[in-house]
Amino acid sequence: MVRRKPYTKVDKTNQIRAEHVRGMGDIVFKGFQCLNSECQEFIFIPKNEIGDDFEITCPSCEMVMLSGDETQFYEYQLVDRRDNSITEEGTFTILHDYYIEEAQEYKYCIICNTIKPLHLFDRHSSRKSGRQGECRLCKAVYNSIKNKTRLTDQHREAAQKRRMYLDLSASTKINSEEIYIRFGYRCFKCGRDLRRVDAKERPLDHTLPAVFLWPLTTENATLLCREHNGEKSGNWPSAYYSENELKTLAVLTGIPYEILAGPPHYNPEAIERLKTPEQADQLLTKYAAYIEEIIKLRNRVLEHEGVDFFNYSTTISPAWIRQADQEYQRVLHQTVGANTKQDTDER
Repeated sequence: MVRRKPYTKVDKTNQIRAEHVRGMGDIVFKGFQCLNSECQEFIFIPKNEIGDDFEITCPSCEMVMLSGDETQFYEYQLVDRRDNSITEEGTFTILHDYYIEEAQEYKYCIICNTIKPLHLFDRHSSRKSGRQGECRLCKAVYNSIKNKTRLTDQHREAAQKRRMYLDLSASTKINSEEIYIRFGYRCFKCGRDLRRVDAKERPLDHTLPAVFLWPLTTENATLLCREHNGEKSGNWPSAYYSENELKTLAVLTGIPYEILAGPPHYNPEAIERLKTPEQADQLLTKYAAYIEEIIKLRNRVLEHEGVDFFNYSTTISPAWIRQADQEYQRVLHQTVGANTKQDTDER
Protein backbone atom coordinates (compact mmCIF):
# COMPACT_ATOMS: atom_id res chain seq x y z
CA MET A 1 0.00 0.00 0.00
CA VAL A 2 1.34 3.44 -0.95
CA ARG A 3 2.07 5.57 2.09
CA ARG A 4 -0.28 8.57 2.23
CA LYS A 5 1.48 11.90 1.81
CA PRO A 6 1.01 14.43 4.64
CA TYR A 7 -1.53 17.16 3.92
CA THR A 8 0.71 19.98 5.12
CA LYS A 9 4.23 20.82 6.12
CA VAL A 10 5.71 23.86 7.82
CA ASP A 11 8.41 25.63 5.79
CA LYS A 12 10.60 27.70 8.11
CA THR A 13 12.41 30.82 6.91
CA ASN A 14 14.34 33.54 8.75
CA GLN A 15 14.47 31.42 11.88
CA ILE A 16 16.25 33.14 14.76
CA ARG A 17 19.11 31.09 16.15
CA ALA A 18 20.95 32.99 18.88
CA GLU A 19 24.69 32.35 18.96
CA HIS A 20 24.74 31.75 22.71
CA VAL A 21 22.16 28.97 22.29
CA ARG A 22 23.96 27.07 19.53
CA GLY A 23 25.15 23.70 20.81
CA MET A 24 23.19 24.16 24.05
CA GLY A 25 20.16 22.03 23.16
CA ASP A 26 21.26 19.17 25.43
CA ILE A 27 23.14 21.07 28.16
CA VAL A 28 21.34 20.94 31.52
CA PHE A 29 22.10 23.79 33.94
CA LYS A 30 21.70 24.19 37.68
CA GLY A 31 20.15 27.57 38.48
CA PHE A 32 20.34 29.29 41.87
CA GLN A 33 20.72 32.72 43.47
CA CYS A 34 23.97 33.80 45.08
CA LEU A 35 23.85 33.10 48.83
CA ASN A 36 25.14 36.59 49.61
CA SER A 37 22.00 38.28 50.97
CA GLU A 38 23.13 41.61 49.49
CA CYS A 39 23.53 40.15 45.98
CA GLN A 40 20.75 39.56 43.45
CA GLU A 41 22.80 37.55 40.94
CA PHE A 42 21.11 34.39 39.60
CA ILE A 43 23.75 31.90 38.58
CA PHE A 44 23.55 29.22 35.88
CA ILE A 45 26.20 26.48 35.90
CA PRO A 46 26.24 23.43 33.57
CA LYS A 47 25.24 20.48 35.73
CA ASN A 48 28.13 18.34 34.49
CA GLU A 49 30.62 20.97 35.69
CA ILE A 50 29.51 20.70 39.31
CA GLY A 51 31.42 17.86 40.92
CA ASP A 52 31.54 16.64 44.50
CA ASP A 53 34.29 19.17 45.22
CA PHE A 54 32.98 22.37 43.68
CA GLU A 55 34.02 26.01 43.90
CA ILE A 56 31.51 28.47 42.45
CA THR A 57 32.32 32.18 42.34
CA CYS A 58 29.51 34.70 41.91
CA PRO A 59 30.29 36.85 38.84
CA SER A 60 28.69 39.88 40.50
CA CYS A 61 29.87 40.02 44.14
CA GLU A 62 32.61 37.37 43.86
CA MET A 63 31.30 35.42 46.84
CA VAL A 64 32.66 31.87 46.71
CA MET A 65 30.44 28.88 47.42
CA LEU A 66 32.50 25.82 48.30
CA SER A 67 31.59 22.19 48.84
CA GLY A 68 31.83 21.42 52.53
CA ASP A 69 31.37 25.10 53.43
CA GLU A 70 28.31 26.90 54.75
CA THR A 71 26.75 30.36 54.99
CA GLN A 72 25.52 31.75 58.32
CA PHE A 73 22.26 33.72 58.46
CA TYR A 74 21.72 34.28 62.20
CA GLU A 75 22.59 33.15 65.71
CA TYR A 76 19.93 31.64 67.90
CA GLN A 77 19.05 30.61 71.43
CA LEU A 78 16.52 27.87 72.16
CA VAL A 79 14.51 29.04 75.16
CA ASP A 80 12.39 26.84 77.43
CA ARG A 81 9.23 28.93 77.83
CA ARG A 82 8.38 27.27 81.13
CA ASP A 83 11.27 28.83 83.03
CA ASN A 84 12.96 31.00 80.37
CA SER A 85 16.11 28.91 80.58
CA ILE A 86 18.37 28.63 77.53
CA THR A 87 18.67 25.00 76.50
CA GLU A 88 20.72 25.47 73.33
CA GLU A 89 22.70 28.10 71.45
CA GLY A 90 23.99 27.99 67.92
CA THR A 91 24.00 29.45 64.44
CA PHE A 92 21.51 28.98 61.60
CA THR A 93 23.50 27.94 58.53
CA ILE A 94 22.86 26.59 55.05
CA LEU A 95 25.31 23.98 53.76
CA HIS A 96 26.49 24.82 50.25
CA ASP A 97 26.32 21.15 49.21
CA TYR A 98 22.64 20.91 50.07
CA TYR A 99 21.87 24.29 48.49
CA ILE A 100 23.42 23.36 45.14
CA GLU A 101 21.97 19.84 45.22
CA GLU A 102 18.38 21.11 45.56
CA ALA A 103 18.79 23.80 42.87
CA GLN A 104 16.33 23.55 39.99
CA GLU A 105 17.51 22.35 36.59
CA TYR A 106 17.18 24.42 33.41
CA LYS A 107 17.76 24.08 29.67
CA TYR A 108 17.74 26.30 26.58
CA CYS A 109 14.91 26.00 24.06
CA ILE A 110 16.44 25.83 20.58
CA ILE A 111 13.40 27.60 19.09
CA CYS A 112 12.65 30.61 21.34
CA ASN A 113 16.29 30.78 22.55
CA THR A 114 15.30 31.18 26.22
CA ILE A 115 16.42 29.20 29.24
CA LYS A 116 13.57 27.49 31.06
CA PRO A 117 13.03 24.97 33.88
CA LEU A 118 13.72 21.42 32.68
CA HIS A 119 10.18 20.22 33.42
CA LEU A 120 8.88 22.54 30.67
CA PHE A 121 10.46 20.26 28.07
CA ASP A 122 8.88 16.92 27.14
CA ARG A 123 10.94 13.81 27.70
CA HIS A 124 13.06 12.40 24.88
CA SER A 125 14.99 9.28 25.91
CA SER A 126 17.44 9.30 22.99
CA ARG A 127 18.73 12.84 23.67
CA LYS A 128 21.62 13.43 26.06
CA SER A 129 19.55 15.74 28.25
CA GLY A 130 16.64 13.31 28.28
CA ARG A 131 14.42 16.17 27.06
CA GLN A 132 13.29 17.53 23.72
CA GLY A 133 15.11 20.45 22.15
CA GLU A 134 12.05 22.71 22.01
CA CYS A 135 10.02 23.74 25.04
CA ARG A 136 6.34 22.82 25.41
CA LEU A 137 5.19 26.32 24.53
CA CYS A 138 7.04 26.30 21.20
CA LYS A 139 5.82 22.77 20.53
CA ALA A 140 2.21 23.81 21.28
CA VAL A 141 2.45 26.84 18.96
CA TYR A 142 3.90 24.66 16.19
CA ASN A 143 1.11 22.11 16.65
CA SER A 144 -1.50 24.87 16.54
CA ILE A 145 -0.17 25.94 13.14
CA LYS A 146 -0.56 22.38 11.87
CA ASN A 147 -4.01 21.90 13.44
CA LYS A 148 -5.45 25.03 11.84
CA THR A 149 -4.89 23.48 8.40
CA ARG A 150 -6.34 20.07 9.16
CA LEU A 151 -9.03 19.00 6.75
CA THR A 152 -12.45 17.62 7.67
CA ASP A 153 -11.54 14.09 6.60
CA GLN A 154 -8.47 14.24 8.85
CA HIS A 155 -10.64 15.11 11.86
CA ARG A 156 -13.02 12.29 10.98
CA GLU A 157 -10.11 9.89 10.59
CA ALA A 158 -8.61 11.00 13.90
CA ALA A 159 -11.94 10.36 15.66
CA GLN A 160 -12.11 6.85 14.24
CA LYS A 161 -8.54 6.10 15.27
CA ARG A 162 -9.30 7.36 18.77
CA ARG A 163 -12.30 5.02 18.89
CA MET A 164 -9.96 2.17 18.02
CA TYR A 165 -7.70 2.97 20.98
CA LEU A 166 -10.70 3.30 23.31
CA ASP A 167 -11.88 -0.16 22.19
CA LEU A 168 -8.45 -1.67 22.77
CA SER A 169 -8.11 -0.07 26.20
CA ALA A 170 -11.56 -1.34 27.25
CA SER A 171 -12.67 2.13 28.38
CA THR A 172 -16.05 2.17 30.10
CA LYS A 173 -18.91 4.67 30.28
CA ILE A 174 -17.96 7.37 32.75
CA ASN A 175 -19.81 9.60 35.20
CA SER A 176 -18.58 13.07 34.22
CA GLU A 177 -20.32 14.83 37.08
CA GLU A 178 -18.56 12.64 39.63
CA ILE A 179 -15.21 13.58 38.10
CA TYR A 180 -16.09 17.29 38.06
CA ILE A 181 -16.97 17.15 41.75
CA ARG A 182 -13.77 15.28 42.65
CA PHE A 183 -11.69 17.98 40.97
CA GLY A 184 -13.84 20.80 42.35
CA TYR A 185 -14.83 21.87 38.83
CA ARG A 186 -11.29 23.23 38.38
CA CYS A 187 -8.62 22.45 35.82
CA PHE A 188 -6.07 20.28 37.59
CA LYS A 189 -3.16 22.02 35.84
CA CYS A 190 -4.02 25.73 36.13
CA GLY A 191 -6.84 25.79 38.68
CA ARG A 192 -9.24 27.61 36.34
CA ASP A 193 -12.88 27.46 37.52
CA LEU A 194 -14.82 25.51 34.87
CA ARG A 195 -18.30 25.69 36.40
CA ARG A 196 -19.68 28.30 33.99
CA VAL A 197 -18.05 27.06 30.78
CA ASP A 198 -19.48 24.80 28.10
CA ALA A 199 -18.81 21.06 28.53
CA LYS A 200 -16.39 21.05 25.58
CA GLU A 201 -14.25 23.56 27.51
CA ARG A 202 -13.75 21.09 30.37
CA PRO A 203 -12.59 17.87 28.66
CA LEU A 204 -11.68 14.77 30.63
CA ASP A 205 -8.16 13.55 30.07
CA HIS A 206 -6.84 10.02 29.86
CA THR A 207 -4.44 10.38 32.77
CA LEU A 208 -2.52 7.46 31.30
CA PRO A 209 -2.71 8.02 27.51
CA ALA A 210 -5.04 5.99 25.34
CA VAL A 211 -2.20 5.61 22.82
CA PHE A 212 -0.61 3.33 25.43
CA LEU A 213 -3.94 1.44 25.62
CA TRP A 214 -4.91 2.61 29.12
CA PRO A 215 -8.68 2.96 29.72
CA LEU A 216 -10.59 6.09 30.71
CA THR A 217 -12.74 5.46 33.78
CA THR A 218 -14.67 7.56 36.29
CA GLU A 219 -11.96 6.80 38.84
CA ASN A 220 -8.82 7.59 36.85
CA ALA A 221 -9.84 10.52 34.60
CA THR A 222 -8.33 13.98 35.08
CA LEU A 223 -10.27 17.23 34.63
CA LEU A 224 -8.36 19.76 32.51
CA CYS A 225 -9.34 22.94 30.70
CA ARG A 226 -9.32 22.79 26.92
CA GLU A 227 -5.91 24.47 26.64
CA HIS A 228 -4.12 22.13 29.03
CA ASN A 229 -5.94 19.07 27.71
CA GLY A 230 -4.46 19.91 24.32
CA GLU A 231 -0.98 20.31 25.82
CA LYS A 232 -1.22 17.09 27.80
CA SER A 233 -2.68 15.01 24.95
CA GLY A 234 -0.64 11.85 24.37
CA ASN A 235 1.95 12.75 27.02
CA TRP A 236 2.75 10.44 29.89
CA PRO A 237 2.06 12.18 33.25
CA SER A 238 5.77 12.33 34.18
CA ALA A 239 6.47 14.30 30.98
CA TYR A 240 3.83 16.94 31.76
CA TYR A 241 3.29 17.37 35.49
CA SER A 242 5.61 18.46 38.30
CA GLU A 243 6.51 16.06 41.10
CA ASN A 244 4.03 17.65 43.51
CA GLU A 245 1.30 17.53 40.85
CA LEU A 246 2.03 13.83 40.28
CA LYS A 247 1.65 13.10 44.00
CA THR A 248 -1.66 14.96 44.14
CA LEU A 249 -2.85 13.23 40.98
CA ALA A 250 -2.09 9.84 42.53
CA VAL A 251 -4.45 10.69 45.40
CA LEU A 252 -7.21 11.97 43.08
CA THR A 253 -7.10 9.14 40.53
CA GLY A 254 -5.95 6.15 42.54
CA ILE A 255 -3.14 5.52 40.05
CA PRO A 256 0.06 4.63 41.96
CA TYR A 257 2.61 7.45 42.05
CA GLU A 258 5.29 5.06 40.76
CA ILE A 259 3.32 4.58 37.53
CA LEU A 260 2.53 8.29 37.08
CA ALA A 261 6.13 9.35 37.72
CA GLY A 262 7.71 6.48 35.80
CA PRO A 263 8.42 6.02 32.10
CA PRO A 264 5.63 5.41 29.55
CA HIS A 265 4.53 1.81 29.15
CA TYR A 266 1.63 -0.07 27.64
CA ASN A 267 -1.33 -1.38 29.61
CA PRO A 268 -0.37 -5.02 30.30
CA GLU A 269 -4.03 -6.12 30.34
CA ALA A 270 -4.56 -4.70 26.84
CA ILE A 271 -1.40 -6.41 25.59
CA GLU A 272 -2.64 -9.72 26.96
CA ARG A 273 -5.96 -9.22 25.14
CA LEU A 274 -4.11 -8.66 21.87
CA LYS A 275 -2.39 -12.01 22.37
CA THR A 276 -5.79 -13.68 22.00
CA PRO A 277 -6.38 -14.75 18.37
CA GLU A 278 -10.03 -13.71 18.55
CA GLN A 279 -9.12 -10.21 19.75
CA ALA A 280 -6.32 -9.78 17.20
CA ASP A 281 -8.59 -10.86 14.33
CA GLN A 282 -11.42 -8.64 15.57
CA LEU A 283 -9.13 -5.59 15.68
CA LEU A 284 -7.89 -6.18 12.13
CA THR A 285 -11.38 -6.72 10.72
CA LYS A 286 -13.09 -3.83 12.49
CA TYR A 287 -10.42 -1.26 11.66
CA ALA A 288 -9.12 -2.63 8.35
CA ALA A 289 -9.71 0.81 6.79
CA TYR A 290 -7.03 2.18 9.11
CA ILE A 291 -4.37 -0.46 8.58
CA GLU A 292 -1.60 2.18 8.65
CA GLU A 293 -2.56 3.10 12.22
CA ILE A 294 -2.76 -0.59 13.19
CA ILE A 295 0.72 -1.11 11.74
CA LYS A 296 2.04 1.85 13.74
CA LEU A 297 0.52 0.37 16.90
CA ARG A 298 1.93 -3.08 16.12
CA ASN A 299 5.42 -1.63 15.62
CA ARG A 300 5.31 0.49 18.78
CA VAL A 301 4.14 -2.45 20.90
CA LEU A 302 6.80 -4.66 19.30
CA GLU A 303 9.52 -2.08 20.03
CA HIS A 304 8.50 -1.26 23.60
CA GLU A 305 6.98 -4.51 24.85
CA GLY A 306 8.57 -7.13 22.57
CA VAL A 307 5.10 -8.43 21.61
CA ASP A 308 4.03 -8.87 17.98
CA PHE A 309 0.26 -9.26 18.09
CA PHE A 310 0.22 -9.92 14.33
CA ASN A 311 1.60 -13.36 15.22
CA TYR A 312 -1.60 -14.12 17.14
CA SER A 313 -3.94 -13.37 14.23
CA THR A 314 -5.26 -16.36 12.28
CA THR A 315 -6.42 -14.29 9.30
CA ILE A 316 -3.86 -11.54 8.68
CA SER A 317 -2.42 -11.27 5.18
CA PRO A 318 1.33 -11.88 4.75
CA ALA A 319 1.35 -8.67 2.69
CA TRP A 320 0.36 -6.65 5.76
CA ILE A 321 3.08 -8.32 7.80
CA ARG A 322 5.67 -7.44 5.15
CA GLN A 323 4.41 -3.85 5.05
CA ALA A 324 4.62 -3.62 8.83
CA ASP A 325 8.16 -5.01 8.87
CA GLN A 326 9.28 -2.58 6.17
CA GLU A 327 7.74 0.35 8.05
CA TYR A 328 9.40 -0.78 11.28
CA GLN A 329 12.83 -0.75 9.62
CA ARG A 330 12.15 2.56 7.85
CA VAL A 331 11.15 4.36 11.06
CA LEU A 332 14.10 2.82 12.89
CA HIS A 333 16.61 4.13 10.33
CA GLN A 334 14.81 7.48 10.07
CA THR A 335 14.95 7.99 13.85
CA VAL A 336 18.65 7.18 14.04
CA GLY A 337 19.36 9.52 11.12
CA ALA A 338 17.27 12.36 12.57
CA ASN A 339 18.98 12.14 15.95
CA THR A 340 22.39 12.20 14.28
CA LYS A 341 21.47 15.25 12.17
CA GLN A 342 20.03 17.11 15.17
CA ASP A 343 23.16 16.50 17.22
CA THR A 344 25.26 17.81 14.30
CA ASP A 345 23.11 20.93 13.82
CA GLU A 346 23.31 21.86 17.50
CA ARG A 347 27.08 21.66 17.56
